Amino acid sequence: MARFDEVKNLVMSLEADFEKFYEKNNQAAGTRVRKGMQDLKTLAQTIRSEVQDTKNNAEKA
Repeated sequence: MARFDEVKNLVMSLEADFEKFYEKNNQAAGTRVRKGMQDLKTLAQTIRSEVQDTKNNAEKA
């Protein structure tokens, strides 16, 4: 569950910047949101690869 916690923590760390961008039109917060979403995408792809590798290795055994 460590990977799930990483995803959850990343999303929660963006909450304040989402609020600042969407409710207060803070453009710098929008930049941080975009970077955080890119980090989330990268993390998600890493997790997808790990899951696929684990699944494939289990099928071979």
